[in-house]
Formats: sequence, structure tokens, C-alpha cells
Amino acid sequence: MLQRRDDADFWQSVTGSLEENEIPYDAAVREVWEEVRLKTPSKSTALWDCHESVTFEIFPHFRYKYAPNVTHCREHWFLLAVEQEFTPELTEHLAFQWVSPAQAIQMTKSPNNAEAIRKYLFNLTK
Repeated sequence: MLQRRDDADFWQSVTGSLEENEIPYDAAVREVWEEVRLKTPSKSTALWDCHESVTFEIFPHFRYKYAPNVTHCREHWFLLAVEQEFTPELTEHLAFQWVSPAQAIQMTKSPNNAEAIRKYLFNLTK
């Protein structure tokens, strides 16, 4: 879990926005590199597209990152398998923690993040 710089009480997994003409898979590869400096080879089987996306309302205090009047965003869900815990090189966050899926669900303020963790990871550790 990553602690946001612009809201120290907000923990989340890697997130990001699509750049112009970028597909979600390529954005996921780029965002993992930008946020934690983990290189994911192109078309790696470690990065799995859940083929699921949700539209959500952007928290008002995060809307400064978007164009005026943008209040909603579409989020695409991916999973990235890593062989072992590592120390990420944080470029956009204050801190990180490796935690269990149950702890991650409790930590995040994002209902979407919690739901993705619950749906794809929570039952794997029971």
C-alpha cells in the first residue's frame, strides 16, 4: 500500500491516469514504473488485466489533478505478481507498507480499491 503525498491519511495501491492514446495495459506498466520503479516487461504474464473497470466519483480534494468540471473517472483493474517483497523507490508517495489483503482493505479510503482487493486477493489468503 502506498501513502499519498496530497493526503497522508489516504493509502492505496498503484494508480494513475491514461495518457493521450494510451491503452489501460500500457498505462499500468508505466504507472508501476513511475510510482515504485518496478520494471514490468512488455506483455509480461505477471501483469494480469482483470478486464474489469468501474466508474467512480473523484474525491473533491483530488479533483485539482483533472480538467475543470471533471468529477468522475473510469478505473481499470490490474494485478501484478511479484516474486518477493521489495523496497520500492517512491517517486509520488510518502511511504509504503507490505500488508495482507485484509489489512489493505482496512487501510484504503478508496471503496474501489477495497473491492478489487476483496474480489481478487482476499480469498487467496484464507
